[in-house]
Amino acid sequence: MATTITAAYHFMLTQMYASIQAAQTPTSKLRFVTPDKEISMSTLWQEEEFKQICSRESLTEKVADIENTIAVKEHERARYDFDPTMFCENRFWNWRPDGIMINKNHRTLYILEFKGSSDRNKDFLRVKEDEANEQYRSIIQALRAAAPEWMFEQINFVVGRRGAVVEDDFYNKLEKLNVQAGERDKILLAHVQRICKVHDTVIRSYYQQIQKRKDNYTKEKVIVELLW
Repeated sequence: MATTITAAYHFMLTQMYASIQAAQTPTSKLRFVTPDKEISMSTLWQEEEFKQICSRESLTEKVADIENTIAVKEHERARYDFDPTMFCENRFWNWRPDGIMINKNHRTLYILEFKGSSDRNKDFLRVKEDEANEQYRSIIQALRAAAPEWMFEQINFVVGRRGAVVEDDFYNKLEKLNVQAGERDKILLAHVQRICKVHDTVIRSYYQQIQKRKDNYTKEKVIVELLW
């Protein structure tokens, strides 16, 4: 089930990112660094263009104090207690944002994150925005501290229950990412259609697995009865 969800999720994201990249304004210099897969911060900082933003050493230096303010999950507690500094550094360099867009000419970098919510509350957008911003707070703050001449910003695409999208929020983010005005409606429509398709795929997979478990249970029950 987890494999199905992950595959559907990545399909939706890569398609949306491809649409955003293809619909850039003629003068835009933004480009996707990670158009088809997630890449860890550690891998990104092996690339020369990211080393030019700031060195790995200077970024690591800014990380410790920021990462120490982020809660440690219970299953990570033993590793944290053994070496808090190393734990925080490793956690930072292992972060894998959903997407990265960069404009070297304007010294701008966007971290993109996708969040889904099953909450019925109409305030789902704010809740998931806060959750996503907290998730990558250490990346944004460390980058701003290590490279103050650059602009770093996180942009979150949030989907609510049954594929609900707040249109104004979605359009504002497309505008910030230099998407042509005439293409925004098409991208939103395609995005919602893909969300519905993903939901359908996940639900079908869920019921298929439930049915398979029932069939296996029936077979096991028959075997037990025969044995007895």
